[in-house]
Amino acid sequence: MRKNVFFIAFLFLISGRAAAQSVTVEAKIDSLQILIGEQAKIQLQVAMDAKQKAVFPIFSDTLVKGVEIIETAKPDTQYLNNRQRLLITQEYSVTSFDSALYYLPPFAVQVDGKEYKSKALALKVYSIPVDTLHADKFFGQKPIMKAPFEWGDWWGLIGCSFIAIPLIILLIYFIIRLNDNKPIIRRIKVEPKLPPHQQAMKEIERIKSQKNWQKGNLKEYYTELTDIIRTYVKERFDFNALEMTSTEIIDKLLEMNKKEDISDLNILFQTADLVKFAKHDPDMNENDANLINAIEFINDTKVVEEENQKPQPTEITIIEKRSLRTKILLICGIVVLSVAIVGSFVYIGIQLYDLLA
Repeated sequence: MRKNVFFIAFLFLISGRAAAQSVTVEAKIDSLQILIGEQAKIQLQVAMDAKQKAVFPIFSDTLVKGVEIIETAKPDTQYLNNRQRLLITQEYSVTSFDSALYYLPPFAVQVDGKEYKSKALALKVYSIPVDTLHADKFFGQKPIMKAPFEWGDWWGLIGCSFIAIPLIILLIYFIIRLNDNKPIIRRIKVEPKLPPHQQAMKEIERIKSQKNWQKGNLKEYYTELTDIIRTYVKERFDFNALEMTSTEIIDKLLEMNKKEDISDLNILFQTADLVKFAKHDPDMNENDANLINAIEFINDTKVVEEENQKPQPTEITIIEKRSLRTKILLICGIVVLSVAIVGSFVYIGIQLYDLLA
């Protein structure tokens, strides 16, 4: 009795080990009959122990003569029996262009150096039946049909075109602004307008601080000083002294009965004309005296302001010079706009090609 038990256990052990090491190779085809040019799929499955290694057959482009391999899919691996067994599936897509019955020989698979084969397969390829008795039923190729017009196909192209137009205008504007080097920003500032005598005295103080006559710049000194007087006379007496000669200004003031106020002014104008046109070189005292004469003329002829009178406002245009940062921003804007425009045209070209092809 004990010997029988040991013998049965031994048989189970041997059968289990043999089952674990068994290898099966199976080939299946999804269609045994196809028409010329149609495709059929062949599945090659190998079941083996998970620790074993399999090498599948390698085909170039022909399975057998007359049967071509179109595609070899990637092997699919599946574990079975708690990862003890392994099932590998390899799929081939085949076709044929000659009608015949093809014999597909067994597929040979190498597993751990040992060759295993599947069963042979057969594939019947039929030609397309042709009705030769009714030749009038054959027609030539149909012309290419044009797809119907759809606005939906053109919306992206039209929208991109409308976007590209303002981008081009903005790009041209930036390029012009960069080339002419003019300021982009202008600000209008409203400031109180100074009375003529105060404005003139402000300019004289500026001349005094520059001290051009002490530096030998006599022509510049007398030009600025007489221009200040001319501007003051224009604002104070309401005639265009800026466009008149020194003699014409003196004569005009004489007509206005300003004899007592212009004697010193006449000396200033005469000295200035000699310096500017005759290269006269007055001494230091004479230069100081002429500056004092200008101040006294302004003080003697100024209009006495009413107490608590509010100064009249005036508009001053302030031009902000273009900074390096502004130039960099302009250049960056030009680059970005250029890329956007080029991209728009590429997109438009691709869309037109697709729609018209």
